[in-house]
Amino acid sequence: MEKKIKETLGTDLIGVYEATDFLILANADPSLTEDTSKSFEIGRRVVVIGGGEIASDCMRTALRLGSGDVTCLCNCTETEMSNNNEEAVRMAREEGAKFRFLTQPVKFIAGADGKLAAVECVEMRLSEPDAHGHRIPAPVEGSNFSVAADMAIISTSTTDLEAYNRGLISVKDKTLRAGVSTGKGSAENGRKAALEIDEHSNKK
Repeated sequence: MEKKIKETLGTDLIGVYEATDFLILANADPSLTEDTSKSFEIGRRVVVIGGGEIASDCMRTALRLGSGDVTCLCNCTETEMSNNNEEAVRMAREEGAKFRFLTQPVKFIAGADGKLAAVECVEMRLSEPDAHGHRIPAPVEGSNFSVAADMAIISTSTTDLEAYNRGLISVKDKTLRAGVSTGKGSAENGRKAALEIDEHSNKK
């Protein structure tokens, strides 16, 4: 059942990356990855799903590698994102990243070549504050729309994933052994994977 969900959502499409994998691939020698049959090329139109420092790193890296269109998709409002990650948002914007708030990706869509071509999304609205002041995002029925993209980078923590499609969006391990976690754990996994790459290189 899980495999069917992943195939339906399109997370296995070429062009869909987990944040840790993307950052490592963007900085690593391609000859040191486990899958040397695929070359890493930055997308012309990149979407980053989620917010925070890791998402900002992904956006800025994509722009520096030459992507002409980098957009962050986030299911909260700009105020909420800025309250927690003001510096990360500011730096990404200064380098040219765009933001679409109250937006939730629900499916990755393949083009005729079988690679990622678009991300289907729904508009979100926030509930009234609960007893703790939290406002929960919920999809707006019939608000589906698509964002053209040839690269998607998923940068969400475990709790974010529960908000994004109630945890349905998950990413398989791809070319590196970095694992599938983000947020604070993403940086640690990145360091571990980088050490593995270095160790593998030195053994050759």
